[in-house]
Amino acid sequence: MCYNIPMPEPDLSIIMVSYNTCAVLRQSLLTLLASRTTHRFEVWVVDNASADGSADMVAHEFGADERVHLIRSPRNDGYAAGNNLALAELGRRGRAAGQVGEAANIATPFVLLLNPDTIVPPDALQQMLDFMQAHPDVAIGGPKLVRPDGRLDLACRRGFPTPLNSFYKMTGLAAIFKHSKRFAGYNVTYADPDALTEVDSVVGAFMLMRSAAINQVGLLDEAYFMYGEDLDWAYRIKQRGWRVFYNPAVKVIHYKGESSRQRSNAMIVQFYRSMFIFYRKHYAARTFFAVNWLVQAGITARGGFALAQNFFRPADRKRVT
Repeated sequence: MCYNIPMPEPDLSIIMVSYNTCAVLRQSLLTLLASRTTHRFEVWVVDNASADGSADMVAHEFGADERVHLIRSPRNDGYAAGNNLALAELGRRGRAAGQVGEAANIATPFVLLLNPDTIVPPDALQQMLDFMQAHPDVAIGGPKLVRPDGRLDLACRRGFPTPLNSFYKMTGLAAIFKHSKRFAGYNVTYADPDALTEVDSVVGAFMLMRSAAINQVGLLDEAYFMYGEDLDWAYRIKQRGWRVFYNPAVKVIHYKGESSRQRSNAMIVQFYRSMFIFYRKHYAARTFFAVNWLVQAGITARGGFALAQNFFRPADRKRVT
């Protein structure tokens, strides 16, 4: 069910996929809706069959706000599928407005994928949209994501998991030589975290997209249940000649893992499964078979080690990565 679709077309459509994140979702929506911006924006909350009353909370507490729309998914088909439900609605609206002939048909100029466990400062939307409008060749932008204790969320600026990047990451060389551009290419730890940096991808927790790029490549790949779909999207978009930037002038708090922690072992399996999917899809066919075997063996070994580590963690410290 959708609520109060506004007119005219907004400048920004924000999509938040929620699964049993009622408390943090409420907090995130309150701060988001208090944003100070000259741009019209709307928020699509996609509830993936939560059992904690998340959808009812959105309907009762935010349903009167014409900027907020709620989609109740009857089942949890994953993060990519949840986002695609809202993207499909945007595409239907774009076609109704006369935009046809493109992969997604989204008329809203910008789309933001935003996790419900984020706190967006009042000026963040304005600053990120100003940046995108000043750089028309940039298709994807992301801010500096920090944990509540101030630590950088390393996922907010990434290189693609090429065979070499995967090898360095899996063997621990990336952590040992974290200031080396050669070895630390996946998490880009060699770069100044306060410097504007062109990267391969930002993270889906805050991924500001130019709709023109989405219209070229289509929606998220639902083969990924959770994790990897943002990398895959960035890969396809960069193949079309677009650029991706990490913009640390904007800082957003990311609590991280509020949904995945509830089923941490299953999410560990999904995390490493996504690595397999991405590697097979984009690299395996053009990589020597022995290297393929080593990379895939490494992914399996690291996944098994992560599961073993998680088994011995206290319940309140369970995590995915």
